[in-house]
Amino acid sequence: MCGIAGIVGADQSYLAEAAQVHRMCQAIVHRGPDDEGIYAKGCAGIGMRRLSIIDLSTGNQPIHNEDRTIWVVFNGEIYNFPELREKLEGLGHEFYTNTDTEVIVHLYEEYGTACVRELRGMFAFAIWDENRQKLVLGRDRFGKKPLHYAVSEGRLLFGSEIKAILAVAPELLEIDPRGVLHFFHFGYIQDPLTAFTKIRKLPPAHVMEWSKGRIHIRQYWDLPPLGSFDPKSEEECLEELEARFSEAVRIRLMSDVPLGALLSGGVDSSAVVAMMARFSSCRVRTFSIGFSHADFNEASHARLVAQRFDTEHHELFVDPQIEETVNQLTCHLEEPFGDSSIVPTFHVSRMARQHVTVALAGDGGDELFAGYDRYTSHIRRQWILPFPFRTGEWYRAYVHPHVPTGWRGRRFLFNLSLPCRERYLDSVSLLPTCVRERPLFSTGFAEWADSVESPYNSFLDYFAGRPASDPLSEAQYLDTKTYLPGDILTKVDRMSMATSLEVRAPLLDHCLAEWVAALSPKWKRRFGQSKYMLKKLAERLGVPREVLYRPKQGFSMPLVHWFRQDHSPALLDILVEPKTTQRGYFNEQEVRRRIQEHRKGIRDRSWELWHLLIFELWHRNFLEPAAQLHSFAVPMRKPFLSPSVMAVSGRRTAAAEVA
Repeated sequence: MCGIAGIVGADQSYLAEAAQVHRMCQAIVHRGPDDEGIYAKGCAGIGMRRLSIIDLSTGNQPIHNEDRTIWVVFNGEIYNFPELREKLEGLGHEFYTNTDTEVIVHLYEEYGTACVRELRGMFAFAIWDENRQKLVLGRDRFGKKPLHYAVSEGRLLFGSEIKAILAVAPELLEIDPRGVLHFFHFGYIQDPLTAFTKIRKLPPAHVMEWSKGRIHIRQYWDLPPLGSFDPKSEEECLEELEARFSEAVRIRLMSDVPLGALLSGGVDSSAVVAMMARFSSCRVRTFSIGFSHADFNEASHARLVAQRFDTEHHELFVDPQIEETVNQLTCHLEEPFGDSSIVPTFHVSRMARQHVTVALAGDGGDELFAGYDRYTSHIRRQWILPFPFRTGEWYRAYVHPHVPTGWRGRRFLFNLSLPCRERYLDSVSLLPTCVRERPLFSTGFAEWADSVESPYNSFLDYFAGRPASDPLSEAQYLDTKTYLPGDILTKVDRMSMATSLEVRAPLLDHCLAEWVAALSPKWKRRFGQSKYMLKKLAERLGVPREVLYRPKQGFSMPLVHWFRQDHSPALLDILVEPKTTQRGYFNEQEVRRRIQEHRKGIRDRSWELWHLLIFELWHRNFLEPAAQLHSFAVPMRKPFLSPSVMAVSGRRTAAAEVA
């Protein structure tokens, strides 16, 4: 596990400098504190920061082929590398390390860019082919490992994090309002967009080639048709699931450093721990986070699992020092990111890193086994038609804008007025600029949002191209393509890497995931139970029933309580400071009203306020320091700001530009 970065020119007129690649690597040193490696020759410079996991003595990158004409830097783990190595040696390739990285070089020699299909694991890599003067970037199937790129001044820059690119190209520190719009809708920015105009994410399951100043991107993998396979019996289904899950966990126990598990007390992580206990010759180390509020605390259930499998259990209760924590974490967030579970994820990762270097987790279980409560609502609302024919459009256009924003049931009625698929998109969006939440935004920003493509369109494209035929499967497919990489896996990667911890997700092993995705919906939700087959397997493995058959809690923070405690008013008041309101995004009076509703207990506005707070702190804790570090005046192109607001914001110094 590590971080990668590099710069490649369009032709030989550009000379790559090792010092620049070093600066990029230093920006992501937290991803790999153990070592640094750089290749710089001609127009190409690639580098990495290493967190040593496998082949501690000879696995330093960049790795090359036999004649040193192909070089690779790699972030991730390839779990089938022993089999691949044996196959490649049989074809005549010679290896000089014992690391999984080297198989990528020789696979590329054999199969070209199609080599990515042979890899089983999580990865982001960059291959420099000297002979062809070509750079190849690749990202794993689900997007567990990040990869960003930008084209500037005739060169391509790439990095595991945006920080690496900005370290040598601060002129790219220009906010993209379209990315901001995605954040308001979903709480994260969907690929390929980022928060910056000229920086992009390479989407999961894609490879990119850069040659002679041209970019070519293609998709190499997708899930099979969802819901298309129906085993003959429950026992047959359970046995196959057990075999595939067993293999997925077993191959992820490969490590030359201490290894443990993040145990939330939910179904997914409990099943992972249960399977780890089957293979481990010593006690499994487990790590859990707890809260003082019972409705958000799963520590007791995690403790039950730890006791059942006799793990070496470590537990930490997080106290509500939210201001200190959120300021710290927003320094790590290169983009606004609204999932509040970054806080417990960071704390549990930091605690685990004190004892282990690698931890397994249960990420992916909700998407694959239909664990989210919103799936139930989506299916039920398929048959509710309170607005026949085109009356739903009439309601949204002429009635909804006049319904008081504090009125209970306002959002529910808006949702029911939509067509079925749009209902699901509305249910997963938080602060869309459409009529539902329009009062929150400034007139200028709302009108600008009306003039550009809706963030919903890319989601609707996944519905249109879905390999699924039933409502549940199509919602799962959408979440696997959007919410899983954009939110869940981004959160885990950023927070674990901030503490130099590697996290592995056996439920997202693509061989297992392909089989689960193809299962008929009846094996995922059955007899009123979500994750039906996964719970049956966990029960067979010995996970206590009281852990499996209880209401879903989720790995989140008690914001509703914390934002009403004595320490929170000062934090929330940031939202109505002149520095915040002058950015031009929000209607100040509406923000004040929502703060008061929450403080007085009239409505739970905690999630909305959290997203607004994260957005503002991202400006203050990431953008402003980045601009000041490079003494660079950020061109804040906000087409929705009026000239008077632009004058108030200032256009002179770096600090003023981002203020």
